[in-house]
Amino acid sequence: MNTQHRAHHRGKAVIAAGALLLMSCGETTEQVQQVDTTVKETQSRVQQVINELGLVYVEEGAQDIITYDEVNAAQQAWCDALVRIGQLKEEGGDYRAFAEQVLSDAYNYDYGKVFFKPTLAYGDQTFRNDKKGALAYFVGGDPDYPNDKGFALTPWVKARYDNAGANNEGIQIYGSVAITMGNVWVTNKAGEEVMVDKTWVFKKGKDGKLRIIVHKSSLPYTPS
Repeated sequence: MNTQHRAHHRGKAVIAAGALLLMSCGETTEQVQQVDTTVKETQSRVQQVINELGLVYVEEGAQDIITYDEVNAAQQAWCDALVRIGQLKEEGGDYRAFAEQVLSDAYNYDYGKVFFKPTLAYGDQTFRNDKKGALAYFVGGDPDYPNDKGFALTPWVKARYDNAGANNEGIQIYGSVAITMGNVWVTNKAGEEVMVDKTWVFKKGKDGKLRIIVHKSSLPYTPS
């Protein structure tokens, strides 16, 4: 091949490489623009919720914001699940499997840490930071937790909650994390009602579900 032909082929190769580079740059630019648009849409949506809820502080870079409605729904779902565990026991159903599913759905055990201090736990088993300990507290039957009779097996026929203050004053929202403080009332078959002081911390997962990461429960102090 003579010099002229070699130069011609080199020219074509350079043009082809340039075309590929332009195509690649164009595709990259388009992808960057798509990502940028998605980020801006997320930021806009998050800011809208922040404005609607009147939030003072939100974690930096929050991708989602918990709403008051979601927090209230999660608290009511916990109350309903507590009652349902006892109902299943009375009906001869698989209350243990249901309780374990509740711990997977309502708590963060399958995704990370949970700090759980049940009402009637004490001594070296006061804190139930794994699912095994939490399950023992609610349904009993675990030889590693011989003092647990199953709090949910009373059975309770009704459960309700109320946060401190009026409206949603008892809820603090910090982006994908929310804190509640108030009371839960549980009623047994004899109509006797027990009130406990309750603090919950919820975290919103990537799937959009709220899960408990802190649960502190205690009987109210009564001065002698």
